[in-house]
Order: sequence, then structure tokens, then C-alpha cells
Amino acid sequence: MQYLKEYKMNFINFINQENAKLALLLNLIEPRCGGVLLIGKKGTGKSTLLKAFKEIVKVFNLPFVELPINVTEEAILGGIDIEATIKTGEKKFQKGILSKANGGFLVIEDINLFPQEILSIVFEVQGRTENIIEREGFTLKEPANFQIIATMNPEEADFSSHFLDRFGMCIIMDEIKDRVKKEEIIKLNVLNRSAFSDQNELIKKINYCQNFIKEVKLSEEIKEAIADTVLKERVSGHRADIYLYYASKAYAAYLKEKAVTEEHVKAVAPLVLNHRKKYIEPEREEQKLELKDENKHEENNFDNLENNKKERDQKLPSSKNEAPNNRKSQCIPSTEKEEVFPVGEIFKVKRFIFKRDRLIREATGRRTKTKTKTTGGRYIKSVLKKKPDIAIDATLRAAAPFQKIRGRKEHLIILDEDLRYKEKERKMSHIVIFVVDGSGSMGVEKRMTTVKGAILSLLMDCYQKRDKVSMIVFRKNKAEIVLPVTSSVELAMKRLKEIPTGGKTPLSAGLLETYNLIKRLKLKEPEVRFLVFIITDGKANVSISGKPVFEELQTICLNFRNLPFVDFIVIDTEKKQSFIKMDLALNLAQLIGAKYFQMEELKSDTILSLVNFYKNNYKPL
Repeated sequence: MQYLKEYKMNFINFINQENAKLALLLNLIEPRCGGVLLIGKKGTGKSTLLKAFKEIVKVFNLPFVELPINVTEEAILGGIDIEATIKTGEKKFQKGILSKANGGFLVIEDINLFPQEILSIVFEVQGRTENIIEREGFTLKEPANFQIIATMNPEEADFSSHFLDRFGMCIIMDEIKDRVKKEEIIKLNVLNRSAFSDQNELIKKINYCQNFIKEVKLSEEIKEAIADTVLKERVSGHRADIYLYYASKAYAAYLKEKAVTEEHVKAVAPLVLNHRKKYIEPEREEQKLELKDENKHEENNFDNLENNKKERDQKLPSSKNEAPNNRKSQCIPSTEKEEVFPVGEIFKVKRFIFKRDRLIREATGRRTKTKTKTTGGRYIKSVLKKKPDIAIDATLRAAAPFQKIRGRKEHLIILDEDLRYKEKERKMSHIVIFVVDGSGSMGVEKRMTTVKGAILSLLMDCYQKRDKVSMIVFRKNKAEIVLPVTSSVELAMKRLKEIPTGGKTPLSAGLLETYNLIKRLKLKEPEVRFLVFIITDGKANVSISGKPVFEELQTICLNFRNLPFVDFIVIDTEKKQSFIKMDLALNLAQLIGAKYFQMEELKSDTILSLVNFYKNNYKPL
């Protein structure tokens, strides 16, 4: 933990941060409030406030257990007490951190720096309120009903929105800029502990509230008000309703009122809902005008398209060799004029999560976890199958119960059947292939500028994950590899800027070229894993085999489904606010079995956006 070496602060004397103090007290009064996440930059007093809160929790004889950042799975869940087992000859269990926190608080400093696997275990046990331990030869269940109090600095790392939703309350702790309050902080830090205010009155109040809350009632009207409040804020899921219910009840008890009112609900609603809201920027008048012009442009294009089609049908006889045109999307014209668009705005892309496979590799990188053949990597579990490293802890646990039988006097007696080996994992890189639509439809409303900005953002993410990249562009009547596989992000950026736009949309050619490239690279590197970004609006209008375009696409996409070592992501570049919306890229994603994103969904929902919103809209109680 990163607490101050010299602790000199009472909870009652802590300057400012009234919302944070109230959230902690409400969770002490009513454990079902769901815990607290304190978000703030370094030096805002997160750790100091928790240390002060610990002094109050101690008075009520509740566990206040800290989770170290280098914790192992066994330390969290518990396991065999080797020393006691060797002495007695019987398996003795040693409690894990989660079992020790039962009935109290689990404190996690810098929660956004913890491995996802560790946090998944913690939240799973918390949701189950039971710690189930399965170790060598025994299964044990222990109660583990605890609240999580965590801190994080949003500048250091992102935090999953799934984990964020598990917290009942979330508080932003801004730095204090008021000169008078800063002077008070300086004075408090140089005072002796004896000079601080007495906390006995606060402790008596909490003790009274813990008993008084049983008498607090919520009418049906208030329950409806809670549901309406959550719906009004566009919050998904049901955790918000439950946590707001208990928070309102705890706040009424804190004020020593027997009935919860709408004022109580409104007072605590920001603590429960602000980290769950979906923030939607108000639509500006310029955007509305632009949208109207765009819709009119699409309508005119569609009208012209229908008129041109009728004229062609009257003038040209049907030909048997002509590819059937059986989808409305294939009728949309694309200009033959070539144009090179600049690169648009770059942004931080969201985190993509892919399934693990069972392949054991000699891999390096930062994207997806895989089992490794090398001695490096994170030790995840012990196995009987022979590996390079012996798992000493698991071997000792396996041998400990038999020491008396084997006649141990001084040294441990370990036989071959006791040996356990370490199974390790580490992150690996991918070969990332960008399949880019360079047809004329991408030039409408300068859409290619936005697309290039998104691709550059993804390229920067690939650089950070140590991926190799390749780029395929399809336009006119063919697809071309404009960037062979490389680890040079500078070269990729150069090729991206040079991509021209114009011509028809040979989507089938782009997919077929991608399939052939994957097959060739897989022969060279059998252990490699691929990630394919298909960036298009899906409006294919060129057949490479003479078959109907949609039928041709179906055949090629069926081949993609037989590539288990490839992850596909389709990024839809179609403007969904337009008059004509076809969702052809969505259909393509369904054919391939790919993940589907619209352009605006690529941006990461970082916790920093939440912090910025708080600064402008959040007011203390």
C-alpha cells in the first residue's frame, strides 16, 4: 500500500472532500451500499483519507484488509498451510485475503494497475459472498461478504467499465485550489495528533445510525422515484437501482429521519449514478444543418440513381454474361475520380478483448495472453505435466501430508510423484491486417479523412502492443497489398497518407487477398495469431468470378470461419444519420462471425472523460 509513512490526520479533520467522506460513512452504516471508488490525481489525499477511515473502522472491530498489488491467486483465495501440515501430517488450511475481509472492507489502492484476472477473482467472490477453494485433494467453502474500497489515478491506466459498474459509489477527488483551505491543510499536517478534534461524537453517531437504519422505511412512491431517477439518467442494468435504494436509506438514517424522502434520493443520486451515466453531447445547430444538407444530398443521389437506372434499362438490352445486380447497395454509383484525403483526428482506441487459445508459444508482445514455452512469464498454476520450472510451492503442498509416513526426521522427503511444474503465461503480439475500402463511396462527405484518422489511431495501438502490421486496399477492380508485413509504424503511416480514393468497390477481391495473405504467413510462422480490421461501408459492386456479388461474398466469408487463429473486426464507415441506411457492413460481420463496431464506437470510454465531466457538473453535497 502507498500510505504515508507518518499518519497525522483524523477523519473528522480531513479538509474538503465532503462527498468522499459521506460515501465512506454511508457504507459503514449500511454495508449493502456497494463500496466506494475514489478517483483522483496524485496528491489529492485518497490514501490519507482511507487511513483516517481505517481508524474509525477499527473501533467497530471490522476487518480492514489491504490487497497488495503483487498478490498471487493463492494468497487471495487461500491454500494449504505447509508448516502446519508437515508438523501434523494432516492437511491444514490457511485463510486467504478475501476470507480475512469477511464482514468488513477490502482496500485496493491503484486498482487500475492490477491484472484483470486478479480483479475478476475478487469481484466474482464478492458477488457470490462465498470463497470456494479447490486445492490439492480438498475443497473448502468460506464466507466472504465484504465491501471494496478502492482508489485510482486516472492518468496512470484505464479501468474497465464492467469493473467500474460493480462499485456502489464513485467519487472524484479534485485537488484543492482554495488558498485558505490549503493553509488549513498545512497547519493540520504540522500539528501533533493530540491537537486534533475528538472523533467520539462521530463514532457514537455511526453506532446509533447502524441500529436506527432498521426503523427507516421507504414508501412505494419513493421506490418509484428511485426507478424514475435511474431511467432518467439512461443508466443500464439494475445495480444502480439497488445501490441507490440502500444509499438513500443510509442517508436518511445518517440524518436520523425515519422515512426516506425524494430529497434524500436526490442528495445521494450523484454518488451512485454519475459513473454509470452515458454522457451525450448536445447537438449543435451547425450539426443539425449539416445533417439536413447531407440527407438532401443522399435523397438527390438516390433519385438520380433511380432515373439513371430506368434510362439504362430502356437503352441497353440484357446480357447473359452480365453479373446479376440483386441488391440495392450494388446500384449506388461511385465516382472514378481519384483523390487523396488527409489524415483525420487521432484518438485513444478502446481495448479489444479476444479469446485465449490452447497453443503454447515462444511469444513476446503486449496484446493477448498465451501459454509460453519459456521460463519467463507469469506463473498461473501448477500442473503434473513436465515443464522447465518446478513449482516448489505446489510440490511442497503435495509432499507435506506424507512426511510422517515416510519417516521424516530433519529434511523433507520428496518423491517423483510429488513434483509439480509451473504453467506460465505471457502476452503475445499479433499480425494485424488492415483491409481498407478505397472506393469512391469513401470520398462522400470526405469520409476517408475520418477513416484514416481511425486507422492511424489503431496503428498507434498496434505499436504499443508490439504488433506487426500489413495493409490491403481494394478499389476499382482489384485489391492490392500496399504495405507488406512490417513492424515499422512510420512506414505504415506513410502508406496510409498515400492511399487514394475513387472507383468501384471490389470487396470480394479485398477479402480474397486477405485470405491468401493469411495462408502464406501461417506457413512461415505456425504459432502466429492474426487480427484483421475490415474497414468499409460494405457497399460491394464488383464481382471477381462472374457470380452475383452477394453469393460470392458468402463463399469467401465461409472460408474465413474456418480460421480459428484469426480474430476479425468489421468497422462500419457508413453514416448512420443519413437518409439511406443499409447496414451492409453489419451483414458482412455476421457472415464472417466478426466483432462489429461503428466508427464512433472505436473511441475508448476512458475514466478521464468521467473526471472531466465531474469537474464541470459535479457539486458537493
